[in-house]
Amino acid sequence: MKKQLMIIGLAAAGLLLTACSGNDKKDETKEAAPLQLMSASELTSLNTSVMLDFPDAIVQTAAFEGLYALNEEDEVIPAVAEEMPEISEDGKTYTIKLREDAVWSNDDPVTAHDFEFAWKKMIDPANGLVYSFLVVETIENGAEISNGEMEPDELGVKALDDYTLEIKLTDAKPYFTSLLAFPTFFPQNEKAVEEFGDAYGTTSEDVVYNGPFVVENWKQTDMNWDLVKNEKYWDKDSVKSDEIHYEVVKEASTALNLFEDGQLDVATITGEIAKQNQNNEDFHSYPTATMNYIRLNQKRDGKDTPLKNENLRKALALGIDKETLVNNIIADGSKPLYGAVTEGFVSNPETGQDFREEAGDLMTYDKEAALEYWKKAQAELGDKVTLELMVTDDGSYKKMGEGIQGALQELFEGLTINVKALPTETALNFGRESDYDMFLIYWTPDYKDPISTLKMLYSGNDRNYSNPTYDQLLDDASTKYALDAEKRWETLIAAEKEVIETTAGMIIISQNQQSVLQNPQVKGLNYHTFAAPLTLKNVYKEE
Repeated sequence: MKKQLMIIGLAAAGLLLTACSGNDKKDETKEAAPLQLMSASELTSLNTSVMLDFPDAIVQTAAFEGLYALNEEDEVIPAVAEEMPEISEDGKTYTIKLREDAVWSNDDPVTAHDFEFAWKKMIDPANGLVYSFLVVETIENGAEISNGEMEPDELGVKALDDYTLEIKLTDAKPYFTSLLAFPTFFPQNEKAVEEFGDAYGTTSEDVVYNGPFVVENWKQTDMNWDLVKNEKYWDKDSVKSDEIHYEVVKEASTALNLFEDGQLDVATITGEIAKQNQNNEDFHSYPTATMNYIRLNQKRDGKDTPLKNENLRKALALGIDKETLVNNIIADGSKPLYGAVTEGFVSNPETGQDFREEAGDLMTYDKEAALEYWKKAQAELGDKVTLELMVTDDGSYKKMGEGIQGALQELFEGLTINVKALPTETALNFGRESDYDMFLIYWTPDYKDPISTLKMLYSGNDRNYSNPTYDQLLDDASTKYALDAEKRWETLIAAEKEVIETTAGMIIISQNQQSVLQNPQVKGLNYHTFAAPLTLKNVYKEE
């Protein structure tokens, strides 16, 4: 990959598809009105192996189903799995029983073989799949297969029979069950993958489904699509909507107009529009575990960038007034964030104290210290430094990028920052290829553990950051202290400080608050802090 397209490195205000869940019963005598939802970026694929961005994660979680899912409390619950896993005493072997009533939309049963096939396809280095790192980091022989030292069939996953899956891990992973709710670990129907070939997942017709919905009327580059209730889904009686329609809407002003005109039931709004609508009776704001941050790439086109210089990185990190940026430019209820792990995401397993509270604030705004580091950087790099700041073309990110550009250029004499706005998919691909200097982007954890975020800067990443001290701390948390919850926690706090404060490996900006205008007929709006930001199984619009 290397590790850093995780977008899901699967999060972000304005880039979430918006949906809701609830258990109220509909009037069965009338046909339900379609729910009209929006996305601020395009759906790129229905192939769970090549998931790229939030729309992919959310739609794939609606159209396919893995072993486990999330309930409205962010708790992991059985889905295709019949029950929670049986875990060996050393934490390395998981045995999972599958339900026998789950079927694909082509009438094939969903079996343990479908999971084994999908995961071995994911790890095959010949496929070059972005999220293979999740398999590399967890399942036995994954790293060796990724490096070409072993064959994909030697991955530590095996269908013991049609409805029993055995998984062997490299080390105990306390978070592994939560990881199985992420689309990378969903099953694939081998027969369909072979039948559709390279077209698999590129249109709504070139795929088979096993989730609550099937996708209709979509092909790559389309700006709208439909989700239709899957009548072959094992739990179809719990699916509340017969149809959900999506439109890609990239500007908050357009979303507002569509909502007011009745063409959207839930509109994601950001910036000044969110601020202006906070007293609107239809306004709702929801906390997320998504952070906005700046990737700092140290090598581009085979040459070191100025960001290889630690003094420059520290100057930039300390020179951003997050309070002003978040309150005056983002202005949607989001909070300044002073660490890589978001507030309210995960707590100390022994004391229950929140990670962010226990780890404290890192790299707070300090103008004088920033200027001192800038002078040191100039002495090493020259008086003039030019950097490119890549952002997505979503309106809120362009505005945020321009705010950062203006503030840093005003503070640091001799600094030039050129903002480059690109479509989300294009920007993410440039990010994967390390073809940028700085990249303002969002991040939602893939699973419920600090290491989901901290692992993004382990050596071998696409920002070309390498730090043996940091690597050792993460290795210790993953192996030495895998079964010692207290020591593992302390080590992860130390690792965050090393990467954010001691070496300024990336610049953290804010923690998103999801602000929406919501039709009061839409019930049970539900967000998650990891895996897919939303689940749609119980979504409906009240008649």
